Amino acid sequence: MTLLHEDKDIIVVEKPAGLLTVGTDRDKTRTVHYLLNDFVRKGNPKSRNRVYVVHRLDRDTSGILLFAKNEPAKKFLQENWEHTEKHYLAIVHGQLAAKEGTISTHLVENSAYKVYSTPDPAKGKLSHTAYKVLKETKGLSLVDIELITGRKHQIRVHFAEQGHPVDGDKKYGEGDSGSRRLALHARAITFTHPFSKRKMSFDTGMPVDFVRLFGKM
Repeated sequence: MTLLHEDKDIIVVEKPAGLLTVGTDRDKTRTVHYLLNDFVRKGNPKSRNRVYVVHRLDRDTSGILLFAKNEPAKKFLQENWEHTEKHYLAIVHGQLAAKEGTISTHLVENSAYKVYSTPDPAKGKLSHTAYKVLKETKGLSLVDIELITGRKHQIRVHFAEQGHPVDGDKKYGEGDSGSRRLALHARAITFTHPFSKRKMSFDTGMPVDFVRLFGKM
């Protein structure tokens, strides 16, 4: 992980693809949450210092994660999450007819943990994904995405259902990949600091493997 910022209330890191945000029954230690807890405790398991999860990224998604270092900070950040601006970069299959727009559907998860859109608003949660195509090449498109709502697998489902799955997505796409992993990166975040109330912005730019496919932007 890359540490982007730390103060007494928050930690901002860049997560690599392949690392869980939080633990599962199978994997409790190879996670961002576990590693950051160890970091703030400086290796002392008896330390009362800890980090609090504010939001999550899928295991195979890389990019920015924000953690709180106390309960009040976590509460403030989560309560103001809808005012937090989140931008992703994705490489999707094909070329979109509309080069800019917003995908809006009601998303629901089935018993097999797969998310899909439903026409029944009583069953699903209304979800909005704004996007803009930045570049097109070799049957792929580089897309800037503003995540307006943050549902599970939202970006992956919305683009797959449009016929343009995220490159390397084995769950919702074809799995064919010009990149070696899920080509989805949480590039930038802008939020209000829970105590100083200062506007904070972080932008990691374009991952190296995206640059290989599309060149520098």
